[in-house]
Amino acid sequence: MRIVGDGVWGEPKDAENSKRVLKRAVDLGVNFFDTSDAYGPAVSERLIGQALAPYPKGVVIATKGGLTRQGPGTWAPLGRPEYLIQQLELSLRYLKEETIQLWQLHRIDPKTAVEESLGAMRKMQEQGKIRHIGLSEVKAPEIERARQVVDIVSVQNRYNLGDRAHEDVLQYCEKHRIAFIPWSPVAAGKLAKPGGVLDAAAKKHGATVSQLSLAWLLQHSPVILPIPGTSSVQHLEENVRAADVTLNDSEWAEIEAAAKS
Repeated sequence: MRIVGDGVWGEPKDAENSKRVLKRAVDLGVNFFDTSDAYGPAVSERLIGQALAPYPKGVVIATKGGLTRQGPGTWAPLGRPEYLIQQLELSLRYLKEETIQLWQLHRIDPKTAVEESLGAMRKMQEQGKIRHIGLSEVKAPEIERARQVVDIVSVQNRYNLGDRAHEDVLQYCEKHRIAFIPWSPVAAGKLAKPGGVLDAAAKKHGATVSQLSLAWLLQHSPVILPIPGTSSVQHLEENVRAADVTLNDSEWAEIEAAAKS
C-alpha cells in the first residue's frame, strides 16, 4: 500500500525507490508480500511484478480484489463475479504470475451475496489461477458463512496494540487454524505516548515503539502474520528487526495493564 502515490492513488514519487524497498525486503528474508489491485489502482501490483518476478523460491505474493477506486483515499466495494474475475486476470498479468498464491476478498459487497463472489473465485481456484483464498475486514459469522463456499485460509482485519476490536475474530482464527493478518499493525494509540509503558520497554530493548508493537503481535498469537507497510528501506529494516525483540513476562503484564486502563 505504501509504495504507491499519496492516498494510495497513482504512481509513487520515486518508482525506483519503491522497487529498491521490495528487493531489499527479499534480501532481508521477507517472504510474504501483501498487495491489492486497488492500490494505485494496479500500481502496486505492477511494481511488485517489475521488481521481483520471477519470484525467488518461497516468496508468496498475496493480493486482493473487491474494492474499486474513485480517487485518493476513496474506496467502494464491488463483489460481482464478472468484476472479480476480470481483476484477477489483471492481477495475474501485473504480478507476472500464472497462479495467485493467496487471493483475498478485499471487502464483502453488501449488494452481492458472498456466495456469488466466492463461488466465482472457487471456479478460478479450480482452474489453477488461485491457490488459496482469504477474506478481509470480516466478522466471525461472515467467515463461517464464507467457509460454506470455499476453504478460507486467512483473514485480514485491522488489529494492533491499541485497537483490539477484532479479538473475537482472532480467537476464531486460532480455533480453526486460519492465518490472521493484522493491517495497521504498528498503531498503538495512547500506548505510544512518550514516557509511557511502551516507550519505556522500547528504550530498555534499544528498540522503537513501532518495533515493540510488532514484537507484541508476533508473541500474541501463533496465527498472526503482521504486514507493516513502508516506502523506506530504512523503515523496512527497522520493521524486520522487530522479530529479534522478545518481551518478558513483566513487560507483557505492564503493557496489557496499560492497554486496559
